[in-house]
Amino acid sequence: MGLTNLGTAQLQEKDRTFVFHPSTHLAKHSRGETPNRIMAGAEGVYIWDTDGRKSLDGFGGLYCVNMGYGCTEIADAIAQQAKGLPFAHVYAGQGSEPVARLAEAVVEYFGQDMRRVFFGLSGSDANETNIKLVWYYNNILGRPEKKKIISRNRGYHGSGLVTGSLTGLGFFHKFFDLPLDMVRHTTTPHHYRQAHDGESEEAFSSRCAAELEALILAEGPETVGAFIGEPVLGTGGIIPPPKGYWASIQAVLAKYDVLLIADEVVCGFGRTGEKFGSHLYGIRPDFVTVAKGLSSAYLPISGSIIGDRVWSVLEQGTEKHGALGHGWTYSGHTLCAAAALANIELLKERKILEHVQDVGPYWHGRMKAELEGHPIVGEVRGVGILSGVELMRDPKRRVPFEPELQVGARAAAALLENGVIGRAMPHGDILGYAPPLIIRRSEIDMIVEATARSVDATYRALKGEGAI
Repeated sequence: MGLTNLGTAQLQEKDRTFVFHPSTHLAKHSRGETPNRIMAGAEGVYIWDTDGRKSLDGFGGLYCVNMGYGCTEIADAIAQQAKGLPFAHVYAGQGSEPVARLAEAVVEYFGQDMRRVFFGLSGSDANETNIKLVWYYNNILGRPEKKKIISRNRGYHGSGLVTGSLTGLGFFHKFFDLPLDMVRHTTTPHHYRQAHDGESEEAFSSRCAAELEALILAEGPETVGAFIGEPVLGTGGIIPPPKGYWASIQAVLAKYDVLLIADEVVCGFGRTGEKFGSHLYGIRPDFVTVAKGLSSAYLPISGSIIGDRVWSVLEQGTEKHGALGHGWTYSGHTLCAAAALANIELLKERKILEHVQDVGPYWHGRMKAELEGHPIVGEVRGVGILSGVELMRDPKRRVPFEPELQVGARAAAALLENGVIGRAMPHGDILGYAPPLIIRRSEIDMIVEATARSVDATYRALKGEGAI
C-alpha cells in the first residue's frame, strides 16, 4: 500500500489521534493546542511540509542528517541490499558482508586501540550495551562492587532506564523513578554558567576534575566502574569543554582505574571538524558510542566500539563462562549496515572533514560578529558545525530569564517564521544548531541573519510586554 494524497488537515487529525510523540505535552497535542507540522519532503539542507512551506533545517533532524537530504548514493545502497539480503542476524557467529565491512570501516575510522563494534539501533541502546559490558568486565576481573557510573549534569546519553539515568537533565527523570541508584552526576563543564568570578577556563577545568575526584573518593573508588561524557555537550546546551578539561578528567580516571565511555553520538563522523570529538580533545576512551552520523539517519543504526583492554577481558570471560548473553534482534541489520557503509565512503569521497574545517570557523565568526553584545545574548559558542546561542536577562551578571517567559521557545518560533529550523534546547533559553555537514557559506549566512532577526524580535516583544 502506497502513500495517499491526504490533505494536511486529515494528516494532522490522524497524527493527533494515533501517534504518541516523544517529549510532547500529550494533552495539549491531542486537543490541537501545539504545532503539528507534517513533513513531506526534503533536499540538501532544506525540508518542507504538506503545505509546501520550505525551511532550512538548521538542526539536521536531530543532529543526524549529516550528509543532507536526498543522498541517492545511500538510498541506492539500501535498495540494492534490500533486493539481495534484507536481513540476517548476527547471533552465534553468523555474519553478513555489509556488517563485516562496516565494522572494519568504523574501527579504522576511529583508530587508536579499538578492536570490535557491537551494533544496535540507537544511541540509547548502545549506551545500555556499554554499561552492561562495564559490569561484565568488572565481574570477570573479580570486582563485583565496581559498578557505579558517573555522568555529568546536563549530559545526554539516552532515554532508557540506565541511559535515562545517565542523562543529567531532570526533564528525563521526573515521574519515571529515575535516576537509578547506581548512577551519580558531577559538574557541568560550562565555564560561562558554572565558573566562579574571575576563574579562568584552565582553573575551572581543574576544579571540575577535583570535584570528580572528590565524588569518586566519597563513593569509594572500589565502587566506581566508569565515567561517561560527550566530548561536546549536546542536548544540555551545545557546550564545548573548557580548556584543559579532558586532560584533567582523564588523569583522575586513570588514577582510580575508572573506565571511560566517550559518547560520540552527536560529535562523531565529522561534526566537530575532526573524525570524532575524541580526536579533537585528546580523549582515549575504552568505549565509544556512535549513532546519528553513522548512517546520516537514513536508517537507524548505532554502535559500541570496544577498546583493546576491555575486549581482552570480554574474551577471557567467555573462555571461563561461555557465550556472552547480550544482543538485540536487529544488531547488525544488513540494510542499516549498507546505509552506514555508503555514508562513511561518502564522508571520505566528498572530503566532508575538510569542508567542515573550512566553513565551521566562518560560521562561528559570523555568529559572534552578529550576536555578541546583544542586550539578551549571554554566550555564542560552538565548534565545527555545532552552535549554541544562550539568551540571558543580564548577560554580564549571568542572570537567566524566568522559565515561565519561555524565551528560548519564543526565539525558536521566531526563527521558524524567518525560514530556519533551530532547536530550543531543554535546559535554559538556548538556540541550538547542528545542520547537515554539507551546508554552504550562503546557507550559513541565512542561519546567522535569521537568528539575528529572531533574537531582535524576541527582545522587542519582551520589552513591549514589560518583561525586561
